[in-house]
Amino acid sequence: MEELTEEQRRQVEEQVERLLRGQGSEVTVCDVGLEQSKPATLRKNVTYIVCAVIFNDQDEVLMVQEAKQDCYKKWYLPAGRVEVGESLEEGLRREVRPTHTHTHTLLRLPETVCLQVKEEAGFGCEPVTLLLIQEQGPQWIRFIFLAKVTGGSLKTLAAADQESLQASWWDRHSALPLRGRDILPLIDCGLRYRQDPWHAVTLPIDLSCRHVVQRLVLVFTGADDQIWILLIKAPTLHLPTAAAVKTHAVTWAANMVVQDAMATAYYDHDVNTLGVLSLQHNGRQHGKTDGVCFNTLVALIPDHVQRNEDGEKVEQTPTGQPPPVENPRYVWWGVQKQELREILLEKTKKTSILPLHSLY
Repeated sequence: MEELTEEQRRQVEEQVERLLRGQGSEVTVCDVGLEQSKPATLRKNVTYIVCAVIFNDQDEVLMVQEAKQDCYKKWYLPAGRVEVGESLEEGLRREVRPTHTHTHTLLRLPETVCLQVKEEAGFGCEPVTLLLIQEQGPQWIRFIFLAKVTGGSLKTLAAADQESLQASWWDRHSALPLRGRDILPLIDCGLRYRQDPWHAVTLPIDLSCRHVVQRLVLVFTGADDQIWILLIKAPTLHLPTAAAVKTHAVTWAANMVVQDAMATAYYDHDVNTLGVLSLQHNGRQHGKTDGVCFNTLVALIPDHVQRNEDGEKVEQTPTGQPPPVENPRYVWWGVQKQELREILLEKTKKTSILPLHSLY
């Protein structure tokens, strides 16, 4: 651990506070894993799914009946793949286009985020917040939005097309043939958030990224609730950023950073990505800005059950200090600012941030 100058301390605090406020910053460097990663390119090595959870005043959820042959007449939440040249929000509002054509020509709208599920469900809507992000590595990521209706009417069978047959409000109790039961936890998540929002409103930030990366606010909590954050020294002190690799969960990037920083201590600690503080995506330049940056809060937690080379349990006396870094690129920084420390403690203990779930 090293003492920072007043200017360095201020810069680091500013970086961390920006992310804690749900903001972002440009990705200028990838510190770990870049050689194992390829630039994110839609339709080639990444697929992003957007999914809308929409309720009416009776807490019924909007469902659409599928027209695709492999799931014909089954019901599902309004969802679909993000296409080339789209942001995540544009992926949901793609149906804002002439009804007589099924081309993917987008009608550009003002910067106000207004989602449309008109072609699938007959409604216009706008997002309230991201509810949950699910991933199976960087090659498949699903972004689930809580949204609200802004106009339109339910799509009927008379308007059936290749996108969907019809839409309906579902009370969640009546029998309904579902395309997949994977949406049931998403609906429950939306209901819980409506009743008691457990994280701040989180929507994608329009900042470009070439790869799928995880930027870490990686914290170690010691005695008396002291908190340390892992930093990289060069070119200037900054939070570590690691590329997601195809063979692992997106959140494995955090494990890669810890292995790189303190290889010996890695096996004595759990690396726990608690959730997403903010996320950055642009998507307008195919193959150049299709990536996503997940700004995450990660806790490094001592493993209470440790064993020696013979597999026998070994009693460990906690030091209350973070494990020493072995790679000179890194340094632990002890948070001194009381307000910042309290926010980090609250978010670490209550996990009051956007969840990121691996489906591996």
